[in-house]
Formats: sequence, C-alpha cells, structure tokens
Amino acid sequence: MDLIQTLAAELGKDPRHVENVVHLLDEGNTIPFIARYRKELHGAMDDTSLRTLEERLQYLRGLEERREAVKKSIDEQGKLTDELAAAIDSAKTLAEVEDLYRPYKQKRRTRATMAKEKGLEPLAALLFAQERDCPRPEEAARDFVDPEKGVETVEDALQGASDIIAEQISDDAAIRKSLRALISRQGQLVSRAATEDDSVYRLYYDFTQSVARLQGHQVLAINRGEKEGILKVSITLDREQALPLLRRAVVKPGSAAMEFVKSAAEDAYDRLIFPSLEREVRNQLTEQADEGAIGQFALNLKPLLMQPPVKNAVTLGLDPAYRKVTMGLDPGYRMGCKVAVVDGTGKVLDTAVVYPTYGERQKNEAIAALATLIKKHGVEHIAIGNGTAGHETEEFAAQVIRELADEKNLHLQYMVVSEAGASVYSASKLAAEEFPQYDVNLRSAVSIARRLQDPLAELVKIDPKAVGVGQYQHDMPQKRLDETLSGVVEDCVNAVGVDVNTASASLLGRVSGLNAATAKNIVKYREENGAFTGRRQLLKVPKLGPKAFQQSAGFLRVPESRSVLDNTAVHPESYDAAKALLELTGHTLADVKNGAISDLPARLGAYGEEKAAEEIGVGVPTLRDIVSELLKPGRDVRDELPKPILRTDVLEMKDLKPGMELTGTVRNVIDFGVFVDIGVHQDGLVHISKLANRFVKHPSDVVRVGDTVKVWVEKVDRDRKKISLTMVQGK
Repeated sequence: MDLIQTLAAELGKDPRHVENVVHLLDEGNTIPFIARYRKELHGAMDDTSLRTLEERLQYLRGLEERREAVKKSIDEQGKLTDELAAAIDSAKTLAEVEDLYRPYKQKRRTRATMAKEKGLEPLAALLFAQERDCPRPEEAARDFVDPEKGVETVEDALQGASDIIAEQISDDAAIRKSLRALISRQGQLVSRAATEDDSVYRLYYDFTQSVARLQGHQVLAINRGEKEGILKVSITLDREQALPLLRRAVVKPGSAAMEFVKSAAEDAYDRLIFPSLEREVRNQLTEQADEGAIGQFALNLKPLLMQPPVKNAVTLGLDPAYRKVTMGLDPGYRMGCKVAVVDGTGKVLDTAVVYPTYGERQKNEAIAALATLIKKHGVEHIAIGNGTAGHETEEFAAQVIRELADEKNLHLQYMVVSEAGASVYSASKLAAEEFPQYDVNLRSAVSIARRLQDPLAELVKIDPKAVGVGQYQHDMPQKRLDETLSGVVEDCVNAVGVDVNTASASLLGRVSGLNAATAKNIVKYREENGAFTGRRQLLKVPKLGPKAFQQSAGFLRVPESRSVLDNTAVHPESYDAAKALLELTGHTLADVKNGAISDLPARLGAYGEEKAAEEIGVGVPTLRDIVSELLKPGRDVRDELPKPILRTDVLEMKDLKPGMELTGTVRNVIDFGVFVDIGVHQDGLVHISKLANRFVKHPSDVVRVGDTVKVWVEKVDRDRKKISLTMVQGK
C-alpha cells in the first residue's frame, strides 16, 4: 500500500505536501511547529488538518502492521494462498482484515471444534460441497457413527457436521460483510425500560430508531442507561431479509444435501452470525458516537481557551465555594463566600471570607468588607463562580456595585465565569505548590479571578475533561479523549504564544517542543538567574537542547529582550530574513519597536512579494508571517476576538418574558442545541431547530463556545428551572 497516495486521496491534499509532512513528523517535529514554520512544505495546512493527517498515518501504519502479522500467522499454518494474501493486502479497514483472518484464528473450544475432534470434518466437507452425486445426508452419516469417538447415532453425526458447516459459514468474510452492510441499512436499535421507576432515560423507555439514523448523543445516552441497568437494548433485523442473502451465498440447488445446508445456514445466522454482528454494530455505533463527541468536545474547548483576556485590571474573584458542603438554601451557607483579590499579573493581593446570605447584619458586613477591598486595591472587575449560591452571590455583588457607583462614583463590572474544574484544580498538588498558604476554597476563588483575566493561562492547569464543555466525557475512551484535548490545548497555547518570564510551568509545558521537566527547568533557571533577556539564553536551561529550542523558540516571547524580534512569532531561524526584509524596504528594528512601520505592506507590494521572498531566502507564506509580526510585535491573537460580556446588574428568572430580546454568551455546544448564558443563574437552551432560518446539520455549523449571540425568550419553566430560547426572531 502506498501510504502517501492513500493519505493524499483521503484528505484531498497534494501528494508532495503529504510526503513532506510525513517526513517532518518522522523527524520528530511537532504539529504546531510544522503548521507555523514549515508552510512551504505542506501548502499551508492548518493544525487541525495536520493532526487529522497524523492520526490517519498512524492508523494506516497500524493497518499495514496487522496485515503483515495476519499473513505471517496464516503462512505458518501452511494455508496462505496468493488469492488470500491479495485479499488481505487490499483490505481497507482493520475489521476487513479480521474477517479474513477469522477462519484461521485459534478458537476457544466450540461445538465445531468438538465435532472435528470426533472425525466429522470429512462428512461436513462432503455435504457442504453439495455435488450432484452427493448422497442423502442420512446415508452419508452412517459411515461416521463411532461410539468410541462419542458419535452414537446418525443424528449425532449430522449434528456435528451441521455445527462445522455453521461455523464455516459464520467465518466467511464476504457473508459477514454483506450482512453487516444490511444491518447498517435496514437494522433498528430497540431500547426498552428495564425498570418501572422514572429516570432521566425516560425518553428511551420505548424507543426504536433505524441504525442508519441514530444520533451520537442518543447512542451515548442509551449506552449509559443500559450500563446503569435502566434500559434493555438490542439490534433487530427482519430475519426474512437476511436469510435469502445467506442462502444465495451457500446453498446449491439440486443437491440432496441442499436442505441440510440451508438448515445449517439458518443455525449459523441465529446462533453465530447475528449475535456477533449485533455486538460489532453496537461497538461501531459507540465508536462513531465517541468520535463525534470527542470532536465536539475539541470544537468547544478551543474557543473556550481562546477567550480574550480582560487585561489591565485588578480583579476580585467571588467563589460561592460553600457548595462543597451544602446544596440549595442549607445552613451550610454560613461557611461563607470566599474572596480573593489578584493584580493584573495574577498575583494574590488579599483574601477574605464574607457571609452575604446568613442574615441582614452579616450581609451589610459583607458589603462593607468588599467595598473596603475594592477601594484599597482599585478593583475594576468582579468574577463570580457559577456554582451553588452563585445567583445569590451575583445579586450581592450587583448591590455592592450599585452602592459604590452612587457613593464613590466607581464603575465596576462583573462577569459570571464557569467554575468547572476549579475544585479539581484547588485540591490538586499543583495548586498546593502554588498556594501552600491558602486553604482549598481560597485557591478556588483565586482561580476564578484569574479565569477572567486570562482564561488560557489558568485553564491549562486543569484536566481538559473537567472544564465543562463536553458530553459523556467519562464514558469516552480516555486515552483517545486525552490525546485529542491535549492537542487542542497545545494548539491554543502555541497560537497565542507564551511570555517566558511570567508563564507558569503548567503553561510552558504545553509549548511545542517542551515537556513538564523542561518547563520546570525554565522556571527554576528564571528564579535563580533572573528574567530571560533573549531567546538564545534558553539554550542554557538544563535539558533544553537544540531540537527542543528549534521546536519551541518561536512560541516563546521575551518582552525584556533588546531585540524586538524576540517578542514576536518570527522564528530565530528567520531573523536574518526579517532583517533583510527591513533593509529592503528601508526600515530598521527600531522602527518596528516604535511602531513606525505601517507603510511596510505598501513598500513590499511595490517591490513585489515573490521577488522579495526570493531576495531574502524564504517562501511567500513565511514572508507574509514575518510582515504580520513586524507590524504588531507582541500581539495577542485573542485581542481580535469578540470581547466577553461584562455586567453591572443582575437579571432574575422571574424577569424573563416570552419575546424578550437578550444578548448572551454561548457556554456549550452539543448535538441537539446550544446553552447560552443570558445573565441569569440558569443557562438557556436554543434547540437546533431554533438556531437559524434554514436547515442546520449540527449546531457547531452556526455557533461556537464563547460566541456573543442575540436571543429571544420562548418559554420559562420556573419550577424545573428551564429556559427555552431562539435565535430566530419571531420563531
């Protein structure tokens, strides 16, 4: 198999570009490095396309290894023919390879193997051949009656022969492939209640859907319900549709053994083939649903991580962390609301605990305490965790904001941020190392404040599975989920770039070419030797060799460097090219530093891009990247994205009326719709049918996590705390 041609055809890419990427990957280059700094070699594929190529490359190489292993095993048995070898070589999936290998696999003790041990294989071969001169099965079986071997009667002999034939039919790769396709087209999944109790799975208590039309979220929900013993699930197929297909494949009309073989085929279908294919189809449905859910998780995670930071502000984090010991309006409220004040760099300035829900006196004391902290530290924004008692905390914060606006003419704003994963982080070893002086709840408040300041820098400290933008993540294949989400985090971190002098080890560890050990070494070197003053200084860090430097340098920023290029995404290998470009257009590095370079594109256009690229020794894609970086040194790509919505007053569910127009932020995108934060404690659901005035195949085609959207209230169910929204006016 030509891997390059196969990948190029599958992905619709130029074979030369695919071959280059394969070589780059085999040489140990990372996806972010290839995507950013080797564009000429791969035709400017993005990181997602490159990761898809890498995944398919691994699969196809694994497929090739399995083909060779299967052929070797069959050859050792002396049963490998040219025809079989060709069939194995042409198999396009692992499932097809396993179907071809099935007859030659060592099996556990079956009815067929026991029949063979009794010497009944020649009888089975005679009857299955169905020759014109084949004797009647009863006559042929007489010669195989042997009480010493356990074949007491003719019926025993025929039963053994039937078992052997049934297993041969079951092992036929072509038959299994045809029946598998039939189930995929005509089969149905049936789910029934295994209990009379009500549950979240009530929708699937009497559920039937064709296999071809099942949605991923339905498969995952049904699987979970079955696992919990609440649902009974099966795949059904009209037997009268399947048997004719089977008979056409194995029955030869006109033979005396025809009816016998037909009966063996039916036994093969009922006892061996259909139960096996039912498991296969269920597994395939689950794999497809898992892939879809993992893909959606990745799609949701990226915009969450890439949310623009709220910069240049002292931020106050309010964490209703008593949710750990209470639910609802419980006396546990007296545990209080934890408060942390952090400066613009994330450094903790102050902490406190207030009790706004305990009583009027305590509420007034809490207002006074927050007002003191705000005035003392110059707080500009408040971040509020969205956990239990979050709404009460939000009302309390809004009151503080109103009073300070009236009394002190201070104009604060707040934002409710997701605290998903905050408790996981605050109880982690990493948080304990970072804040040994604070208890778990105060650490959570710090994390919430920092999430508003710089979501990416804070969220990289948390297991991506815990950030609350997926479905059924605990049911997913964990290795595959971890690999995909880690890839997303890596791509986001490298797209933004990292300040080598302020970044945490957690953030540095996600940079291309670095790992946890080298990240810690960078931090240690920084602490012992002071701030880095240039990129080349990174080579002095223990265990950070030339290869790691090559892969990471372009993504690490050094604002303190004398060279402005060290604070851009221009790779050190292109510094000479950047300087040559500036000389070509009559500029200097000082012009770049002073922002006096706005005419660079015009001068370059007059000179000619291709001519300039050839002159300075780079390709046109790299030239364009260099120009982009020189125009905005130290730029943050997130600044170009929509800003987060900050509020000054609180909205309650009782304030919502059908038809009311609101602006909200998309918090989660799932198969059947999107959840939108509209400023009340409960997110509203926009069903997929209400996303646009057209057919929408998947919600991710319309919106993504972090988008600011205009919605209209459709229905409010206060008892069940459900809000239905629409993005189509008047719908």
